[in-house]
Amino acid sequence: MLEPKRRKFRKEFRGKRKGISTRGASLAFGEYGIKAQDRGWISARQIEAGRRTITHNLKKGGRVWVRIFPDKPVTARPPGHRMGGGKGDIDRYVAVVRPGKILYEAVGASADIVKRALEKAASKMPIKTRLVQKEQSL
Repeated sequence: MLEPKRRKFRKEFRGKRKGISTRGASLAFGEYGIKAQDRGWISARQIEAGRRTITHNLKKGGRVWVRIFPDKPVTARPPGHRMGGGKGDIDRYVAVVRPGKILYEAVGASADIVKRALEKAASKMPIKTRLVQKEQSL
């Protein structure tokens, strides 16, 4: 599972998720990618599930880039625990995703194989996404 090696502060507030993504909003490495259409949190488990799906479907032909990293800690209290007693322990790490952010990029295999792999990974994401392709300049 992805998580930061170290943090300045252990716990974090929930934060705001308004606005659109300006950084990381265009393809930088691969020919095809998955772009976020909604805003939300994507957990480290979901990111890993998407990555494994893409690499499994590309078989040995292709390269994958994961463009998001879960660096936000989310706390949770144990079930059946009464109110009070402070903030809970860190339960998981999430990546904050805004509309326009590229989640995954892939290249190397044939176009239909890459598209099918990215569609399968997109179905595992908790937000709406779409496939994007690098513009071909002549």
